[in-house]
Amino acid sequence: MQVVNANIKRLLCLPDAGVESFFLWGSRQAGKSTLLQASYLDARRIDLLQTEVLHRYATAPHTLREELLQSETSFVVVDEIQKVPALLDEVHWLIENRNVVFALCGSSARKLKRGHVNLLGGRAVHYELFGFSARELGDSFDLERLLNHGTLPRMYQSERPKRLLHAYVADYLKEEIMDEGLVRHLPPFSGFLHAAALSDTEQVNYTNIARELGVSREAIRGYFDILCDTLIARMLPAYRKRPKRRLSVADKFYFHDVGVVNYLARRGVVQSGSELFGKAFENWVFHELCCYNAYRERFAVLHYWRLSTGVEVDFIVNDMACAIECKSSSHVHHAHLKGLREIKVEHPAVGRRIVVSCVPVSRKTEDGIEILGVADFLDALWGGDLF
Repeated sequence: MQVVNANIKRLLCLPDAGVESFFLWGSRQAGKSTLLQASYLDARRIDLLQTEVLHRYATAPHTLREELLQSETSFVVVDEIQKVPALLDEVHWLIENRNVVFALCGSSARKLKRGHVNLLGGRAVHYELFGFSARELGDSFDLERLLNHGTLPRMYQSERPKRLLHAYVADYLKEEIMDEGLVRHLPPFSGFLHAAALSDTEQVNYTNIARELGVSREAIRGYFDILCDTLIARMLPAYRKRPKRRLSVADKFYFHDVGVVNYLARRGVVQSGSELFGKAFENWVFHELCCYNAYRERFAVLHYWRLSTGVEVDFIVNDMACAIECKSSSHVHHAHLKGLREIKVEHPAVGRRIVVSCVPVSRKTEDGIEILGVADFLDALWGGDLF
């Protein structure tokens, strides 16, 4: 099922109503509720963001079972399910005993995972919704706008995204962090968000950040875990197989949305040709890879590859089936190709080697490296040619 949202078709294909129960995860304001509302017009809805609804089910989770047993409802959408984890026991019972089908939506699985909550034992599949992909935006896709505004629907479409980003970060700190009791002291965590934004697209150095903020290294690790568990960010692991030379092993860190990164890192306007534009560009390429991987259900495994000398390739797909380097320049030259040439030496069986760049015309080097402009990269990715 594909749904038009504000004239933009989302590419995440959810099951038809009543076919199967599922979890829909995604960061705040990725468009989950809007997608569910447009997809399932006749479903019964339970919105746990509504105070009175939250109170009713939080104080008496069995109310859900009693209500549904007295009705003929067979398909139910529950928004922000992580706010009342105990409801999942009732959901489990209703699935097993009354064949009720549920769409369970949330922006954070942390409370569920850490609380050893009933995740339905495989009775519900998992989907994830991201911010807008370039393919979803279609003719509305503007790279510079996206790298400044971000991919979250409201921010991308707004002419004044900074106010929205300010509210987004403030609400996130309040609702996702403080209300769920994930950290005891908000000020150190607020400072950590700025430090984490400066680490976007980089290997994480927990010790340096801990020293800068005056907290323990373990606390910093915990803070990064919070960002990943609440779908605000994700880690990209290093590729470690069959090294001929010593490899880096630290994970690389990526925020879920480049607009949020810009705000937290206080970047101002990200201009083409600048170093910050290059970092934002890499974040976006990772976003596109993740969107495609999830929406087309490829289940590919992504890594990055880096020698201890600092030579690096940004993304490795499926055990060297494809190697992708990001260069936002409009003039890709010999030095930009060093990583892709080194990886061929270390791993001769590597598949396609690609540079994603802003070149006006795509080309291929004599040794087989493909230098793709943005449009050609998107066509190759979403056309299924890369993986």
